[in-house]
Amino acid sequence: MAQPRGERAEGPKGRRGMSRGDPTIDEPPRAIAAELELRSPAFTDGTLIPDRYSRQGGDTAPPLEWTHVPDGTEELALVCEDPDAPGGTFGHWVVTQIPPEATGIGGTDDLPPGATAGRNGFGDLGWGGPQPPVGDEAHRYFFRLYAVDRPLGLDEGATADDVHAAADDHTLARGTLVGLFAR
Repeated sequence: MAQPRGERAEGPKGRRGMSRGDPTIDEPPRAIAAELELRSPAFTDGTLIPDRYSRQGGDTAPPLEWTHVPDGTEELALVCEDPDAPGGTFGHWVVTQIPPEATGIGGTDDLPPGATAGRNGFGDLGWGGPQPPVGDEAHRYFFRLYAVDRPLGLDEGATADDVHAAADDHTLARGTLVGLFAR
């Protein structure tokens, strides 16, 4: 049974840690033919991201794992964004050209063969960890994995906006995992 949009899914036996479908960041829902399951061994959906993954705590990307990549997927693309940033949605991670047979990312320096790092909001390639203003309530970090029906044609340095534009109308499935972080 499909998970209602905007609600967190519970995994087998009520275990949290997986998010299915696409809780929105103030965007209208789109019809998606299938759902990916996206999770991290570092944190569970709706919980705090450990400090070692923050900009000041080591700036290492958290490991991610996924299942249920649909048939017909030509490429996977990953985006991590903070919609609570003071200046508007801020991109923290972009990875494109992920082969459809890949089942995860081990972290910053452990991308699947053939995958390409994009540019984050700090202007760097790869992961740029959470760094919300001190005293803000916890910001939400939306990790989204897109399964698309064609190669997106994006090279190194692509931004989250580039991925959203290229994936528009080509998304077969999408998985979302939300982590929180505050300083």
